[in-house]
This record gives sequence, structure tokens and C-alpha cells, in this order.
Amino acid sequence: MDQILHVAQLGLGVLVALILFGAVVVMFVRDVTQKQHTVLRNFPVIGRFRYWFEELGEYFRQYFFAGDRDEMPFNRATRGWVYRLAKNEGGIIGFGSTYDLHAPGALIFVNAPFPVLESDRLPTPPLAIGEGYCRTPFVAQSVVNISGMSFGAISEPAVRALSRGAHVAGCWMDTGEGGLSPFHLEGGCDVIMQIGTAKYGVRDADGHLDVKRLAELAAMDSVRAFEVKLSQGAKPGKGGVLPGSKVTPLIAGIRGIPPGKDSISPNRHPDIPDMNALLDTVMKIRDITGKPVGVKTAIGGRWFADELAERVLARGLDCAPDFLVIDGGEGGSGAAPQALADHVGLSIDEALPRVADSLIAAGLKPRIRLVASGKLVTSARAAWALCCGADFVNTARGFMFALGCIQALRCHTNTCPTGVTTHNPRLQRGLVVEDKATRVAQYAMNMNKEIDMIAHSCGVRQARELERRHVRLVQPTGGSIALDVLYPAPPLRTEAGGTLARA
Repeated sequence: MDQILHVAQLGLGVLVALILFGAVVVMFVRDVTQKQHTVLRNFPVIGRFRYWFEELGEYFRQYFFAGDRDEMPFNRATRGWVYRLAKNEGGIIGFGSTYDLHAPGALIFVNAPFPVLESDRLPTPPLAIGEGYCRTPFVAQSVVNISGMSFGAISEPAVRALSRGAHVAGCWMDTGEGGLSPFHLEGGCDVIMQIGTAKYGVRDADGHLDVKRLAELAAMDSVRAFEVKLSQGAKPGKGGVLPGSKVTPLIAGIRGIPPGKDSISPNRHPDIPDMNALLDTVMKIRDITGKPVGVKTAIGGRWFADELAERVLARGLDCAPDFLVIDGGEGGSGAAPQALADHVGLSIDEALPRVADSLIAAGLKPRIRLVASGKLVTSARAAWALCCGADFVNTARGFMFALGCIQALRCHTNTCPTGVTTHNPRLQRGLVVEDKATRVAQYAMNMNKEIDMIAHSCGVRQARELERRHVRLVQPTGGSIALDVLYPAPPLRTEAGGTLARA
């Protein structure tokens, strides 16, 4: 019996060896005869390792080769910071920071010699959006909020966890341009309904704005505001891209498009060719819904904000958007052409103070709430945004990290290993909604807490009192300069279009 078993095992081993040898021969012949890859023609079979290492290199570098501060788009130190906040482990480190205080662009907050006492600290107050200009204004509780990530770009369990966590933390959740899904509503959080260039979720059969659907959405208590997206930082001048492999029947039904086909939005709203048309659209949506209406856009220079201010002053404060979301060129939680992601649109570092200056100069800052977005995943970067003039901060990738994202860079392939950006049920199984909802809430709450901590260190009682004088930026020389010197705020106008700007 043992001899028979031994012979069988030997025969099986020979069979496996023959199969492997045959596979190598087939690969050899294919490599030698193909004409597309020079390396494979010259080095058949062995040359395949080159492409394998090239493909896997970006995933292994973060574990074995890159330093804590080396990687892009987010280094290990930054990801670790977010993970600790999400796990409620505190942002505590030992033996000093690895943050390079001499690197150009480094942030240094100006600590007060006599910081605010615990007894004198104030909670950062909520801020009303659209008050006095729409029937149902929105009082936003949290400084830090969830930026637009469409159901489709991210998975069902990811949306569900974000919705539940946002409700606990008291922050809002932006739907992204993919429309409102039942999963956005599951947690009972405040929802901002984004209207992208394809008008997914609010389009009729011809792709035009569906007034009836707008009114239906506005009747939902959870839908607190609407946002007209002109562009986003990852791809200014390009519409949203969702590969066909991720367009499931459910997603297609919500968007109003065929399943299984690439979902590609127009590069701008066909019905919004200029600033006047944009303001007309804002007023139309606000009139139909009775709720605040904002605009999201990337910025290429001073033109947009200056013209917006000029048109609002000429037409009156009623035509102004209730909030502006400024997305920096470093944004990007979904698929984007590299040419646009790398080279189009100002970074939030430059775009935010420019837009704030335009609103301040026109006396519109009390009327239009300013929201900053673009790699603002840590409390220090969020506090910097408040110093520049932002009223709120949106982050997408910060909350993706809270959901368990490991920066595998596979968001567009439907193979995300953590279940955040895939519709593969096997991969989604790893994302446990109840656990990740807790982490989402803890990340948002701890971000707000640390922003307040920075504010108190700077000598102000709460975060909304932060000003440009409270932060310095390191220059190429190695020395730092105060932000109010680098971007001096223009004189504040008290009148807009002959009417006092209302707070």
C-alpha cells in the first residue's frame, strides 16, 4: 500500500513538473514572438519579473523602503496620525517629531506666551448657512465634515459607515455627484446633496434638471443643503469618471444611466456657461428647495472669486451662493487623468487665501460661508485653513483612512483590498460597518478637539477666532514668515451693493 501511495505521489509530482515546464515553454514562445515588449523579446520569461516588480513596487515601498515622511500622496506619519484619531488612541508621540520644521511650506503655529486657561475656553460654536436668504437655513455643528464621495466611487458599506459615524459626530456628509442613495440616509446624518455636471440623481430622461425630483429631495429632513459642483481639484475641466466595472444596476438606477457602462460626466454644466447663469441656477434651486445652495469648484487664479463678487454686488445679496467649497489641486479620492491631477488647478495653499481675500474685499465674507478642501486630513492643516479664512473644512481621504484605507492606490480598479472603493462582495466583507462607523465618528470628533487645542495654544478661546497672524510658513531659506504678511487681508467693506452685508 505504501509503495502504491509512493508511486502515486511520484507520478503526481512528475505531472506537476511537466505542467510547469509546459507553461514555461508556452510563455517562452509567446514572449519571443510578441512584438509589443522589447524586454520580453530579448529576455523571455525572466523579463516578466520586471513588470511584476514594477506593478507591485508602489505597494511594497510604503512598508519596506519609504521613510515616515517620504511618501505621496500621504506619508506614513500622516496616515498614522489619522489612524490614531480614528481609533481614539490620541495624537501622542514620543522622543520628538519627525516633522521637518525647516522644510519649505512647513506650518508653525504662533503659540501665545499665556495660552487660554481651561476655565476660559469656549466650545467652537455652530455656524448657520443661508440664514436670512432661504426658507430652511442649515446650522452646521462641526468644523470638520465629510467631503463629496459618490456611491459608486465608494462602496455600500463605506457609505453606510460614513452616514452612521457622521450622525454621531454631528458633521455633514456630502453625497458626491453620484446622487442620493438609501445608504446616505441610513445613519440620519446631515446630508449635502451635490449636483454634478451630469445631474445624477436629479436628472430627467433627457439629462436636464428635474424640478420635481429636486422638490422631493428637499422634503427630506436629512437633506440640509444643495451643492452645484463646477469642478473638483483632482480634475478641473473634466467630469466625473466611474469605470463601467463599478456601475452596478443599483448605482445605475440611482444615477439614471445604463449599468455596466462607464459613467462619464460632461466637463461642465451645459446650461451654465457663465457667472450670471451660475447665479441664476443657484437662485432657481434655492427657490425650489427652500434650502441653502452652494458651489464647489477648483480655482485657477483670482478670476472666479473676483467675478463672483462683482456679479453678486451688482445683482444683490439674494443671488449669492450660501457657501463656496474651494477644492485644491491636490484633491482626489477617485479616478482622474494624471495630466489634470498633476498640473491643473491651484493648490489649496494658494487658492483658499485668494478666494477669502476676494470675499473680504467685497464685504461678502459674512454672507458666503467658505469651505476648504484638499488634503486637509490633520488638525494642523485644518487649523491652517481656519486661519486663512475658512469657516469649515471638508476631507474625503481623511475619512477614507478612518474607514481603513491603506493607500493601496487601487480606487479606480474595483479591487480595493479594504472594501472602501470596491463593489466586490468578498472584499466588502472586510469593512464592518458598525466598527468603522465608530472610527469615522471618533476621527471627526478628535479632529475638532485638536483644532481647538491648537487655537487655545495660540491664545484664542475657540477655533473660529484663529487668524492669519496665528500661523507661519517656512520659506525656501529655512526661515518662516507670518501668513498675514504673505497674504495680507484686504480692508473689510461694510456694504455690498448698497446693502449692509448680513452675518
